[in-house]
Amino acid sequence: MLKLPKSTCLGLGAALGLAFLFAGCAKKETQLHATIDTSMGQIVVRLLDKDAPKTVENFIGLADGTRLLDEGEDPANAKPFYDGLTFHRVIPDFMIQGGDPAGNGSGGPGYTFEDETYTEGEPLTGKIGDEARAEYVFEQWVVPHLREHRGQSPVEFIANLFGEMQQAQGFDPMYDVTVEEVAAALGKEEPLEGRGELINSVDYGTLCMANAGPNTNGSQFFIVTKEGGTPWLNGKHTVFGVVLSGMDVAEAISQVPTQGPDMPVEPVVINSIRVNEVKVKVEKTTDEPSEA
Repeated sequence: MLKLPKSTCLGLGAALGLAFLFAGCAKKETQLHATIDTSMGQIVVRLLDKDAPKTVENFIGLADGTRLLDEGEDPANAKPFYDGLTFHRVIPDFMIQGGDPAGNGSGGPGYTFEDETYTEGEPLTGKIGDEARAEYVFEQWVVPHLREHRGQSPVEFIANLFGEMQQAQGFDPMYDVTVEEVAAALGKEEPLEGRGELINSVDYGTLCMANAGPNTNGSQFFIVTKEGGTPWLNGKHTVFGVVLSGMDVAEAISQVPTQGPDMPVEPVVINSIRVNEVKVKVEKTTDEPSEA
């Protein structure tokens, strides 16, 4: 028998009436939707702010221009970053890429930030030992260091290790090295968190960050137009949205005539990107346990 709290101020009939009323209603939740208005039509994307909060925050801040304001500057001075940029790289049955102020794939907002591809794992310690761990340590710590120094490390330990890896054409020289040795050589004080679970896969219709390697996100993004997605990119690019409508527009953009490095002959312009909060109905599950 259904038991009602003694403190309820509703009569049994009223309570049952309300229960019946709400049982037939769908729940509502607030979502962030981005409308990408292009010279070929509109693409509407749901932003995955719970899965990739930093990436979504950056995208919104660039879209409305507030991300590039100086501290304390009047928001009225904000200039939407993406307005007037283009989809500079399009490949049929693969993806369309945009958001570069340089228009050729080399530009960005003037800063970079980290990936949001895996949940946090346990800190890595001890001997590196195998290829998977070696590749991870190399990508997360060594690559940014080498990029900063244009491939020529001033740190003897790292320079020698990288030279051995080049000779071996693989990660084998890292197997007997410890994570602590690499950390000490690079002056890392915080532990390196291992990979947890993959947050989202790079599927058909997903909105993802483009990058130049691990943790080099800026302003460039791409939408996947390949049926079945691109599993070889899983974990390498942050997935921060999914297309709700306008995939026909994205696919049409991917098919335009190109020249040079997959650049459209006629520019495909991003007129604007605007983000809004939208309340949407979510289907209520019918298999919730009931109390007898």
